[in-house]
Amino acid sequence: MKNDLRERRAETGESQADLAAAVGVTRQTINAIERERYDPSLELAFALADHFDCRVEDLFEPAA
Repeated sequence: MKNDLRERRAETGESQADLAAAVGVTRQTINAIERERYDPSLELAFALADHFDCRVEDLFEPAA
């Protein structure tokens, strides 16, 4: 699933580890999502959107 997680994280100056700790997952999970190798659960997608104060639809775009 396409996402702009890496760009949003860069804007806030957070590392993958910082973001992972904030939403309760491992750094490897954040890395896999950013590389589009792992689609987050609905719960995690909402946690990430909440962290960046945006809608899930603003953060993730379904692959065509």
